[in-house]
Amino acid sequence: MMRVLVVDDDSGMRQMLRLMLEKNGYEVEEAGDGREAIALLAQRRCPLVLCDVRMPDVDGLAFLDLLEQEEVSATVIMMSAYGSIETAIECLKRGAYDYISKPFKTDEVVLTLKKAEERLRLLRENALLRAQISAPRLPDIIYRSRTMAELMDLVRRAAASDSPVLVTGETGTGKELVARALHDAGPRREGPFVPVNCSAIASGLLESELFGHARGAFTGADRARDGLFLAADGGTLFLDEIGELPLELQPKLLRVLQEKEVRRVGDAKARPVNVRVVAATARNLWKEVEAGRFRDDLYFRLAVVELAIPPLRERPDDIPVLARFFLERHAAREGRPTPELTGDAMALLQSYSWPGNVRELENFMARILIFCRGSRIGRDDMPWDLRRSDRSRENDFSLKKATERLEKEYIRKALAATGGNRTKAARLLEISLRALMYKIKDHGLGGDEKNAS
Repeated sequence: MMRVLVVDDDSGMRQMLRLMLEKNGYEVEEAGDGREAIALLAQRRCPLVLCDVRMPDVDGLAFLDLLEQEEVSATVIMMSAYGSIETAIECLKRGAYDYISKPFKTDEVVLTLKKAEERLRLLRENALLRAQISAPRLPDIIYRSRTMAELMDLVRRAAASDSPVLVTGETGTGKELVARALHDAGPRREGPFVPVNCSAIASGLLESELFGHARGAFTGADRARDGLFLAADGGTLFLDEIGELPLELQPKLLRVLQEKEVRRVGDAKARPVNVRVVAATARNLWKEVEAGRFRDDLYFRLAVVELAIPPLRERPDDIPVLARFFLERHAAREGRPTPELTGDAMALLQSYSWPGNVRELENFMARILIFCRGSRIGRDDMPWDLRRSDRSRENDFSLKKATERLEKEYIRKALAATGGNRTKAARLLEISLRALMYKIKDHGLGGDEKNAS
């Protein structure tokens, strides 16, 4: 309920306005003059103020001046029985939102208040939009689980720092998204974000790609070239699959991190570079250190902050929101309505282990959308392998239930393969039509009888 402060030395006018405004859904406060109104506003927030111009001691114009001096935020509508254009203009100059003349009708006051409410709403929305634009933003990382919420909290805090970050996690968990989140939410977000996959570049070319080369540094280097470090100057360099970095290049990367300068291949002079390095790996990098495949000093330099992304199987709460997000994305690309996932289908998705993590889930939802053209996606629309994997995790050892389940699945499969023709389905199942009819009835698989033959 919107609160309105009525400021008037006439108690009868205050009472009349109270009755009028309360009848129209407002909460009303009263003050006898401008000073009392200022004191009340210091204690209680009143977004809207109806204030008389003529009052003893502190009048309406002085009240507007006090509001400005005290930096009190309120939308003020002035009232007067002795109004003139000059008075109205003076009120507006001093910060009033509107002016109404006494005597006034109920509708006139309520309409003016509604307009003032709309202005307040727009001001709030503008402030919110400005805050959203100016605030560091995180990319589209979809989650609902507590573990991911905790991780994203760490991302926000680490983003403000300039220290190197090591992002770990299984393949498909979204390590590059987290690296982008660190970049976008940090002070370097206006600079470039340069991703490079260390495993995708031949080891012989990786040094030149990362650090650049001088003209004539090697055969074919007919002109000088800046590397990815210099390309990321002022921003972030994301070194994905850092565990694949050849051992002979690791001292050079360590030197860049320590000295903040890059020396191109074949160049005698080092050049300063201002880059934040975010590295990622699906390996256990410490085990690589113990095995002698990764330098321990580089590991400690990279893992100043370590962010571990949990695999999808450890955060099943994220699967429903991710599944719906991917369905909506791919349905929009195909220009069709987003089908609904039924509860049993969602339960099946949550029970699967998703070894390929979020990437596998997205590919799966894209595939299921291709083959399911209806408005709902149920458990029976899921691939056979997924339904089968669900059972492998069950602790029910009933052979009878397993046999019934298998029968139902095979009958459904045969009916689907024959377009619902039960005679042909019986032949595929190598049972009599009579036996098939009994089983269809027992398992509640009856449906479209017109297809029976």
